[in-house]
Amino acid sequence: MLVTMAEILKDAKEKKYGIGAFNAPNLESVQAVIAAAEELQVPVILQHAEVHENLISLEEIGPIMLEYAKNASVPVCVHLDHGASFDMCIKAIRLGFTSVMYDASAKSYEENFEETKEIVKIAHAVGVSVEAELGHIFTSAVGGGEGRGPVGADDFASLEDCYTDPQTAKAFVEGTGVDALAISFGTTHGVYLTEPKLDLNRITMIKDAIDIPFVMHGGSGVSDEDFKTAIRNGITKINYYTYGAMAGGTAVSEYIKQAGDNTVFFHDIIEAGKQAIKEDVKKAMTVFADSILS
Repeated sequence: MLVTMAEILKDAKEKKYGIGAFNAPNLESVQAVIAAAEELQVPVILQHAEVHENLISLEEIGPIMLEYAKNASVPVCVHLDHGASFDMCIKAIRLGFTSVMYDASAKSYEENFEETKEIVKIAHAVGVSVEAELGHIFTSAVGGGEGRGPVGADDFASLEDCYTDPQTAKAFVEGTGVDALAISFGTTHGVYLTEPKLDLNRITMIKDAIDIPFVMHGGSGVSDEDFKTAIRNGITKINYYTYGAMAGGTAVSEYIKQAGDNTVFFHDIIEAGKQAIKEDVKKAMTVFADSILS
């Protein structure tokens, strides 16, 4: 069933579990994510990232995501991930997306605040949830996917300069009215190249200042235990893409290798990739929703 992000995260926040938010830039990824959620009977967030417009457009994949969400046996939110412009957010809302992320985190605090506030006003008027980002989430040189190039701790004078400040988060949330906030505490987009420098206690500090659903972007290299700690401390939405996509790619590579000189059909390659993505997504969901599955 199709639901908003506010609805889906309310339950997660109350029951202290995490909901996986999976980018799905093709039909097979959509099918894999929905199948995994239905097998485990957990809610899920289907996402289209603006950076994936080079793979498939919002107009093409959006209706497919919405159709699968409406017919799913579990609650599904359809969300625009890292929307970098008003136009893209409005386009997603008009298509029927139940949630959008407006990402102005690379701009000044003042610009981020004012522009996010305007998007919230527009989205809330038609019952659509809004996520924003405050702080700087590291991006690796491999598969970071945010379109800004690699960004690490060395790009800042200190970690305090990139981590989300609790009082700033409080002022931002209260002033803009966002439904969820992506916070920075040391995670990395893409294939992590160095051990993540996580400040898991910062999640608690921010939660003590403003108690809304928090979002974890960049889970690359994070251990299962650290995921669970982050969720206990206040994370309710976890963005996940890189390792699922890698699992699909590895499965395709293995399938072709095992076929040797035998004929390989394209539909068989697709099926191998899809099944691998589904199993990887299920593993992630099992970690995120551990408290309601165990």
